[in-house]
Amino acid sequence: MKKAIGVIPARLYSTRFPKKILHKIDEKPIIVYVYEQVKKAKSLNDVIVAIDAEETEMALKPFKVKMVMTADTHVSGTDRVQEVVKDLDADVIVNIQGDEPAIDPTCIDKLVAQFSDESIQMATVAGKNMNVKKLTDVNTVKVLLDKDGFAVNFRREPVETEAGGYYHHMGIYAYTKAALENFINFAPSPNEQALKLEQYRALDNGIPIKVILTEKVNIGIDTMDDLKQFMENKW
Repeated sequence: MKKAIGVIPARLYSTRFPKKILHKIDEKPIIVYVYEQVKKAKSLNDVIVAIDAEETEMALKPFKVKMVMTADTHVSGTDRVQEVVKDLDADVIVNIQGDEPAIDPTCIDKLVAQFSDESIQMATVAGKNMNVKKLTDVNTVKVLLDKDGFAVNFRREPVETEAGGYYHHMGIYAYTKAALENFINFAPSPNEQALKLEQYRALDNGIPIKVILTEKVNIGIDTMDDLKQFMENKW
């Protein structure tokens, strides 16, 4: 059985919602909800929160969260994940967003299960519930799949409503440890820089991305408005 480790990058100073990972819902920081949900995944041998500030460490200590302090100079969550796992014994690494307190643990299990196929190097998730609003929303990342379920492209710009094959991409990734190391060592690709979509670094360097489909799309909290919507839907 593959040994899998889940890592939750937890940068303190997010741009649109500063310190959102420590914002409390019912006296518990958002990142703790994420950690507790991820711990429910049966496929993970360990779960680690990759922090970058002593303030985060102090805030999470009462909740017995497993943490690793990482450099505060990383430009992406993927770099932070790599720092955590580079010396660990693991076959599969799952990179999990720290602002999705309702993440479905079974989604993580389905991702890890893809790696029973030795040809899979990288995998991600997309939601089936695409509609006209999402297709035309620049804040919704769309992924186009080929007939075998691999990503052909990703885009933010609106998609024609009659265009088929596009799904709502979710920001969770799993990689073999070797694929993650390769990814980090590649320079940002032209498509990645132009479109501000880091996953293009994989596609542009020949790493295929398997996409599994799910009925439910996780709610990410990027702004106070997102938090309000989450609270209205969850509590």
